[in-house]
Amino acid sequence: MFDNLEDIVVHYDEVMAELASGDVASDQNRFRKLMKEQSDLAPLVETYGEYKKAKQLQEDALEMLEMNDDEMREMAKEELAEGKRLEEELSEKLKILLLPKDPNDDKNIMLEVRAGAGGDEAALFAMQLYRMYTHYAESQNWKVEMIDVNENGIGGYKEVVAMVSGKGAYSKLKYESGVHRVQRVPETESGGRIHTSTASVAVMPEAEEVDVQIDMNDVRIDVMRASGNGGQCVNTTDSAVRLTHYPTGIVIYSQTEKSQLQNKEKAFTLLRSKLYEIELEKKQSAEAADRRSQIGTGDRSEKIRTYNFPQGRVTDHRINLTLYKLDKIMNGDIQELIDGCIAADQAAKLAKLNEQ
Repeated sequence: MFDNLEDIVVHYDEVMAELASGDVASDQNRFRKLMKEQSDLAPLVETYGEYKKAKQLQEDALEMLEMNDDEMREMAKEELAEGKRLEEELSEKLKILLLPKDPNDDKNIMLEVRAGAGGDEAALFAMQLYRMYTHYAESQNWKVEMIDVNENGIGGYKEVVAMVSGKGAYSKLKYESGVHRVQRVPETESGGRIHTSTASVAVMPEAEEVDVQIDMNDVRIDVMRASGNGGQCVNTTDSAVRLTHYPTGIVIYSQTEKSQLQNKEKAFTLLRSKLYEIELEKKQSAEAADRRSQIGTGDRSEKIRTYNFPQGRVTDHRINLTLYKLDKIMNGDIQELIDGCIAADQAAKLAKLNEQ
């Protein structure tokens, strides 16, 4: 599995040499491409360097075992054991680094949160989920731009759509797609009974124009005055934009900006992402067996997580992980859940690789 690593090291050295030459500075596209290559390859090259050191440590220890000095032999045994431990640890790390990467991992995302079963309580939960993702995005230094929101009148969201921009946004949040379930006593419930409500989350990689070509003859564009809450002028100018894509029936509404042009741009960005997701789903359906062996981006109909307020716990059903820190999680501290999904996904892919 590690046969090509020496070639990767040679290529990495060539990339570093070209970056250091200064000649590349005049070609910004080439410079950005090289910087991305350097960033992608560095963890692999560094880990491989440590792996070779662990192998060398064992070779040196084996030579020391041939000595007649008892103290040196004892030291050699310890170094041999340490070398073997490091080799095993670094070997697993290398396998993970060599797994095929999702080409969408570095992309920004389109995030949709929709209230499901449960009426007003579901809408309040959808609002809290959106707030949770917003706080997590802030902790990652990502930018969140709301595209559309449909409120229920008591602070809840029937639906909210936003763009999350930042390095690795899709690689981390792609595991959030699916149905999220909440169990708690609603504020409107006088009898104190625990209710179960749901909200669905969809995470789509942002699609650029090169990813999806839209035939403008397939799209109807309507402009209108924005409705609902907003800043000054939101209800006095025809700034809101609605797109209707005839072939798929997808309807996009964007109204959060004062400028019609900006709303139109956001609407087309979301439309491209939805069309891109449809193509991804077709491809993933064709690879159904591989799909079942991964955590990946969950099916929207799959119940992935339960938030139980009376017990203060959150359970991710895909990886059988339960955490008793619901308050922190609802405030955006979801890294442990994401890390668990990433680890489970990598373990499933490694197991599949070892079967081949």
